[in-house]
Amino acid sequence: MPSKLESLRKHTLIVADTGDIAAIRKLQPVDATTNPSLLLKAAQQEAYSLMLDQALRASAGNFDPIADACESFAVALGAEITKLVPGRVSTEVDARLSYDRRATLAKARRLIERYEEAGITRDRVLIKIAATWEGIQAAAELEKEGIQCNLTLLFSFAQAQACADAGIYLISPFVGRIYDWYKKSEGRDFQGIEDPGVQSVARIYRYYKHHLYSTVVMGASFRNSGQIEALAGCDRLTISPALLEQLAHEEGNLPVSNILKQPSSDPLETLNESTFRWANNEDAMATEKLAEGVRAFAADQAKLEDLMRLRSVHA
Repeated sequence: MPSKLESLRKHTLIVADTGDIAAIRKLQPVDATTNPSLLLKAAQQEAYSLMLDQALRASAGNFDPIADACESFAVALGAEITKLVPGRVSTEVDARLSYDRRATLAKARRLIERYEEAGITRDRVLIKIAATWEGIQAAAELEKEGIQCNLTLLFSFAQAQACADAGIYLISPFVGRIYDWYKKSEGRDFQGIEDPGVQSVARIYRYYKHHLYSTVVMGASFRNSGQIEALAGCDRLTISPALLEQLAHEEGNLPVSNILKQPSSDPLETLNESTFRWANNEDAMATEKLAEGVRAFAADQAKLEDLMRLRSVHA
């Protein structure tokens, strides 16, 4: 009998949710995603010391050398990942720009420019942007320029609707964080297809397929393997090394989940800015988790800059 991971690969493209080069080399995913929290974790490991020092040297003399060094480190790590995966690496725009369309555009273009300077073509990179209204509008412009995007921190159906209408390449709805909110709010646990995070991704998936949107649905932020198994058959799933290892060591067949096969009951709807903001406002979970996620990624970006600043002093 195949492992659950082998079985899952038959229906779903597997993406590694990590910046750990060794883990990616071992697990051999098709794509890999990074974010400020994962970059911070990598920067604290001795294995990345040389990469950090090179980023600092390359950024010396720039207007904002610390911010530039962090950006250089993110691209350098992403470039290394592209040597290990046949597909793409996702690199995130600074979360502190989540509500600034123009600044998001400028940062995204700069990241692609740096990748291309490193010899990595834009078709190997996805630019990660928080799925705020401003972020979605920036991503819509980038898509028209041939810069494909991964819209992250996605918790609401309205966010998914707006991303599809904007022609976004890929979205990352956060299963685990939705689960966390409902578990705390209702004071109980959820299993399998009754999990609110699983149900959210399945609803989006069915809506996209029913209305023939090409936007890829990539479930993210898993808390346990049961959530992954309940979404077998989703376009893509980005999974932590620990859960990938668990699935690789468990035997079992994972057919396409029945929750993904059900017909969509959501009519086609196009949102403008006011209807988007109202729909998110009406979803307490999405409102809270989006704001919390932006703050957390911004905090880790600041910590990465502090680490880089301290390193530059002692260099």
